[in-house]
Amino acid sequence: MSHRPEVKPSTTHSTIAFIREARRTPGFRLFDGLHGYVYARWPYLYIGIGTGEHRLARILAPVVRWFGRVLPHRQARESAGRITFADTYHGKVVPLEAATQLVTVDEEIRLTDLEKIIPYKLARDIVLKNPDHIVVLDCPCRVSRPNPCLPLDVCLIVGEPFASFVAEHHPDRSRWITPEEAVEILHAEDERGHVHHAFFKDAMLGRFYAICNCCACCCGAIQAHHHGTPMLASSGYVASVDTGRCVGCDTCTGFCQFGALSVEGGIAVVDTGACMGCGVCVSQCSQGALSLARDPTQSEPLEIHALQRQLPSTANT
Repeated sequence: MSHRPEVKPSTTHSTIAFIREARRTPGFRLFDGLHGYVYARWPYLYIGIGTGEHRLARILAPVVRWFGRVLPHRQARESAGRITFADTYHGKVVPLEAATQLVTVDEEIRLTDLEKIIPYKLARDIVLKNPDHIVVLDCPCRVSRPNPCLPLDVCLIVGEPFASFVAEHHPDRSRWITPEEAVEILHAEDERGHVHHAFFKDAMLGRFYAICNCCACCCGAIQAHHHGTPMLASSGYVASVDTGRCVGCDTCTGFCQFGALSVEGGIAVVDTGACMGCGVCVSQCSQGALSLARDPTQSEPLEIHALQRQLPSTANT
């Protein structure tokens, strides 16, 4: 059964809904709304330029650099603090179970006190309206690459007004799915060794709007992370090795998207400084030698069920 809402087959409807929701969002400005519209309306151009793969990337590079300088300074004056690009557009690593919780929420949620979980200065709210409205979109990062990982349709847009906007503006690259189908996509991507990221963006009403399933060869965020731009926050966990079970097969090192695993002396070793706690290695280890342990030096996990219990006063719209 589809969870597609009954709306008119027009992009006008979803655009108006986005604008209305933006007006209800505290602190959201006209500039943010225009930015959000451009990002969601032309994500393949936006991401393609950002990753440097689009043919216009070199031509528009000076404009992008100027925008990157001007926007942080403008926001910094308003917030009396230094704002970087990563603060405006970032992801939180979520293991499979936590990602599954985000696509199976059965009630509307408003969680805004998440500084300990989403360690960025902007875009760290979870406001889920119509959480069963989910659209799967062809991944803009994969589409921009000459030899992308497959399948392409792995980006999950969750809740309104985002799901309808994407579905109506990108009918050839998206489709409505049920929460059950979203869970199937998450499990399939986990089996492929891909990392789940809950994405937040200032221009997307300053909150969570999508789960991307990412690989180091295609994902712009992972590549930015590797090059020193902290666009990704740890899940709050770190991989741990049971040396009694590990046979040094080296399988886990090939699947780690963050280069945090190696085999030394016949035993897997975790670089805790590089590990993001995604859990991919855990599911790929046939010996059951790997597990996730809470890392107190990192931000708290994004686990929506636990948050609902801990923050009941904000868990309503």
